[in-house]
This record gives sequence, structure tokens and C-alpha cells, in this order.
Amino acid sequence: MTSNDTSLTPSSPQPGSSSNSAEMTEQRRQSVLTSFDIEALADDEELNRITRFAAKLCGGTSASVSLVEAERQRFIASTGLTTGSTPRSTSLCSHAMLGRDIFEVLDTTKDPIFADFELVKGDTHLRYYVGAPLVSDEGASLGALCVTDTAARDEPLNNLQREGLSVLADAVMRRLHTHREANTAGSQLEASAQRLQSMLDSVPDIAWSAAPGLQFDYFNARFTEVTGLPAPQKADDWRQVIHPEDFDASLVKLERAMSSASLFEDEWRLRLADGTYRWVISRAVPSSDDPQTARWFGTLTDIHDRYRISQERELLAGELAHRIKNIFAVITGLITMHARGDPEKELFAATVVDNIGALARAQNFALQLDTQEEGNLENLLGVLMAPYGVPGESAVSIASDPIQTGARAATPLALVFHEFATNSAKYGALSVASGIVTIKAAYAGEDVRITWAESGGPNTQEPGSTGFGSRLVKMAIENQLGGTITRDWKPDGLSVTIAIPRARLEM
Repeated sequence: MTSNDTSLTPSSPQPGSSSNSAEMTEQRRQSVLTSFDIEALADDEELNRITRFAAKLCGGTSASVSLVEAERQRFIASTGLTTGSTPRSTSLCSHAMLGRDIFEVLDTTKDPIFADFELVKGDTHLRYYVGAPLVSDEGASLGALCVTDTAARDEPLNNLQREGLSVLADAVMRRLHTHREANTAGSQLEASAQRLQSMLDSVPDIAWSAAPGLQFDYFNARFTEVTGLPAPQKADDWRQVIHPEDFDASLVKLERAMSSASLFEDEWRLRLADGTYRWVISRAVPSSDDPQTARWFGTLTDIHDRYRISQERELLAGELAHRIKNIFAVITGLITMHARGDPEKELFAATVVDNIGALARAQNFALQLDTQEEGNLENLLGVLMAPYGVPGESAVSIASDPIQTGARAATPLALVFHEFATNSAKYGALSVASGIVTIKAAYAGEDVRITWAESGGPNTQEPGSTGFGSRLVKMAIENQLGGTITRDWKPDGLSVTIAIPRARLEM
């Protein structure tokens, strides 16, 4: 493109367009230009290298990366040029940028548009100009990569020089786009970090992180809000906020977790800004399984109200267990007293007292469930069968999956297994020194299957009639627990299989 083409003057609308649409186009162009954050690119070394090579390639005394703003052109990188900007009204680059090809002026003093420009008439003594337009991915004309000289020329650039200048202009745009993309990514990352910070500061828990070696490097705002103290930097700094009776034991647990890069959890009392203490649960997780490099992320959650309620429940359960035990003792005493002296009543009374004892043990177990994470069937069976053990021997063995057992299921189970144990002690395996009872419990789909197997005792056979104990067992299993029971009188001992829906057992 030669300098005689004056239709691209930036102050004039393009043919066929209104002045309003031209203004909107300029507004969009300025918006795109602003997105490149040209202030941060001033004197960029990569762009300076491009201008130095452009000057050598085209044989000019100076070269610049010129970006055209609303009122001026700015040289964000240049070689051989001392000024940082010039008015847009006297900018040759504002003309060069409007095309899509190399714009070249061999002698500015002979060009009717540029002859009166200050750069031409003044001390700069600009005589030759060539510029490659800089166009963004959006199609916005931003400026030009230009080469100038103080001497006019008779011949334009050759094809190799023109191609080289275009390639360098493309390199300039790649640098501009890379810079903008990095800024955008950085802004998005900063905005994301701010959102995360706002979220962490708004949660009720205290959150923290630590570098390897437990060097604490982050706390959310809640720490200072709650404690009134600056955030700790090392483990020993926590002494000022952890109750003196809790600190040493908790530190040992934390160091043990760190040495194995395993999960950490502990409960201790946190000192508040007003000097009072509240119970918290402290949890921390490592970022990897390597103790040497793992970072740690932790939280402190207030559990003071739950802890207090738990203590009150534990106290209430203990008091209730004591009162119920006394009631059972009174009932047992009354039954024994009224049966005394009558052999038939004494036999019946002994049976009833045994059943009351089993119920008392089951009730005591059930009352303790509120103070445990869960009731365990194996533990319940151990409590019920404890009276039938023989010191130094394993007359009764129990093996069970970790089956949760609710308080409501404990009482019928106590009656059932007390009946089994009583009969075994009278007529079955537990009636002889060599007898063994094996109890197994396991999940079977939606049911829990419990087996009672006797061996080593006298020969057994099915009774001719159903007694009270058998009816009691059937009622407990089928009616109260919704299960089924089958008995098999084998020559070497009774075998019983019970199936109970796990949902009923957990109630």
C-alpha cells in the first residue's frame, strides 16, 4: 500500500457506513486494546528484540511497536527512538493499521498527508516509513510494527523484507495475546481465590493449612475472631489456645499422625477470647501418604453443646441403670421370699429369677448404647453368656460380624439366648465339662443370620411337647423381631438357626 491512498484516514468513516457505526467500531477497538493491559508491556524485552531485528531487516534507523489509543499513539517497545508517544493526529501508524497489508511511504516530504506532520518537519526528521498492521484475534486494528529512517528511499522493500516484517508483526501479536491470556488466567485465579477466601471466612469452623514439618501458613478469619489471638506459626504456639490438661496428649496424637501421614482426629478444649473454654473436635488430613512432603489441612469444629449433652446422658444412663438394677433386685428378693419353704414355688421362682437376671443384663447393655457409637451384637452376646463361662476354658465361643444392635432388640435377644443357655446348662452341652457352645452371627443379604451350635454334650432329641420356654423364644423371634427360627436336634447337640431382618435388629 502506498501513501497516496488517502481513503483510510481514521477520522473519516468508511464508504457506505454511517458516522455512528464508525464511532461504535472505534469504541469496540478501544475496548479490545484496553484488554491487552499495555501499561504492563511497556519496554517488554521480547518486543524490544523484535524491533531491533525489524530495524536491521529493513535497514532503518529506528523501529517501534506502536499502539494507537483514542488521542495518541504509544510506543511500548522501540529501538533508535527517544519519544514514548505522539498525538494520534500526526501518527503514521494510525493510517498503517487500517489496512491488512504493509503500508510504506518512501518520502514523507512529498506525501500530501504526512508532509506537515511534526515528525517530518521537526527534529525527528522522519523521511521513510513502513508499517505492518497489528490486528487482534477479534479483528481489531491496534497499531503497527513500524520501521522509520531519516533518509528518503527510491525503492520499496523487497519481497523478503516485506514477508519478514509481516512475520515479525505476527510475533508481536502472539506476545500481546500471550500477555492478555496470562492476565486473564491470573485474574480468574485471583477471583477464585477471593471467592474461596470469602467462603472459608464465612463458615463457622476454624480452617487451617500447614507446610511439611507442621509450619502453619494459613488460617481463616474465624481463628482470630474466636480466640482473639494471632494465628499460630508452629505447633508449640497452640499452647496459648489449648487447655493445659489437653495440649500434651493431643500433640502426641498429632505427631503420631504426621509420622505416618495418616488422618488425625482429637477432642480438646479451645480457649476463647473471653478466657472461657469450649470443646472442639480437631481434624486434619495429609495431602499425600509421604510424611516428608505432605501438606496438612485441618478444621476445628465446636462440639461443646453436643459434648455437654453427651455427658448429661451418660450421667442419666448411669443413674437409670442403678435404679433399674435396684428394682430388679427388689423383684428378685420378693419372688424368692414368697417362694421360700414351698419346693414347687422355689423351682418356679428360680426360673423366674434367672430370666430377670438376663433381662437386667440386657437392660444394662441397652442403657449404655447412648454413650457408645453403636451397640454391637457380639458385645451383647458376650454380656448375656458371661454367667455360663468356665474360668480358664472356652465353653462358649462367639464370633460375629460388626453388627449394629439397637436398644429395642436387646431385650428379646436376652430372653432368647438366656433360654438357650439355661436349657444347655440343664440338658445340653453346658451340662458337662467337655461341652462346647459356638455362636456365630453374620450378615446374609438383608438379614442377620445367627447360629447356636452345641457339641460334646449328651445325646439330644426333640421334645414331645412345646414348653413355655419354647413359646417364649418363638414369640420373641417371630413377633418382636420379625424373624424366623429353626431347630435341629443332632446326636451331638442342638443346632439353632435364627434369621432376623437387619433393619429390625438395628432398632
